[in-house]
Amino acid sequence: MSVDLAIVGGGPAGLATAITAAERGLRAIVVEARALPLDKPCGEGVMPAAVAALGAMGVDVPAWGRAPFIGIRYVDGDVVAEGRFPNRPGFGVRRTALIDGLVARARAVGAELRYGCPSGAWRRDADGVELATDGGAIRARLLVGADGLRSAVRKRAGLERPARGRRRFGVRRHYRVTPWSPFVEVYWSERAEAYVTPAGPGRVGVAMLWDGDGSSFDDLLRRFPQLERRLDGAAHDSETRGAGPLRRAAARRWGDGIALVGDAAGYLDALTGEGLTLAFDSARALVDIVARGRPLTEYERAYRRLSRTYYLLTGLMLWVAAHPALRRRVIAAFARRPDVFERVLAINAGEEPLHAIGVGGVVRLLHGVLR
Repeated sequence: MSVDLAIVGGGPAGLATAITAAERGLRAIVVEARALPLDKPCGEGVMPAAVAALGAMGVDVPAWGRAPFIGIRYVDGDVVAEGRFPNRPGFGVRRTALIDGLVARARAVGAELRYGCPSGAWRRDADGVELATDGGAIRARLLVGADGLRSAVRKRAGLERPARGRRRFGVRRHYRVTPWSPFVEVYWSERAEAYVTPAGPGRVGVAMLWDGDGSSFDDLLRRFPQLERRLDGAAHDSETRGAGPLRRAAARRWGDGIALVGDAAGYLDALTGEGLTLAFDSARALVDIVARGRPLTEYERAYRRLSRTYYLLTGLMLWVAAHPALRRRVIAAFARRPDVFERVLAINAGEEPLHAIGVGGVVRLLHGVLR
């Protein structure tokens, strides 16, 4: 068969690419080795800009697997800082529910989805790319790698680049308990964080991020006594799943007849929760470039522009998190100046430009940190 886009990977990035392509009149096919339902170890927080992107794509996440949250709450011992989003809430979503909503929309707009269909090698010729799959060969104008952190497409295309910096890992578990907070709560300890996200009417997801010292989920939970007491006696609602190292790098986001989206295009950390926003935005940018017949070098420039704030703020937060004394001062400053915290959240959520914090905001934050 012959298509415009052959997309390897049936997660959110691949499905968003397929939906956007079909809406632009392009023929897209998604091939994914795993069968539905797809799950993944992640924090499951969808920030406001990503919620807006889902709405723009016409995606309806099933009600059983979503719950709104109004902002972020940092908890560092007895210090609590709360920041609210300025315009719209985020969604805590069960990953399987998010995939259900994306799959339904992709099928509705005419994208072809092949789950349980492993893909293999490809070859480039004058007419495009031919991809080998268990369901037969697929010819495409463009091969899109949307196959996650350990992207085989990125590696086989020679676009892999060694990632430098801290090796961080994540592990996730769900609990059957009514969400107790309208915020995503982030608990801090030495070299670890716990993220609590509402993931439906009677479920919370708890994700741990840390440096991978061999600790189990329960070992990590004991580092957060407040959270451990809160979850005492609550039944588990999922298998414990882990992933890592999280940091991945690509030399660039395109090759000869190939483009990368989502985590396959590079990933720094889940700390700021903006992975899905970047995936949806870069998928839209790629499809626009393909639909207009523009060179893939334009996609590289678009990706760098779209990812600039993500890499800057996430890198800064990772640096702060690695220095406990400074981290405590920053969170205490956010607690005293919630207006500054909310401005930072708006920038991180893509609802304000980077310069929106202003000189005054920087001065107020520094004053709070130095107090």
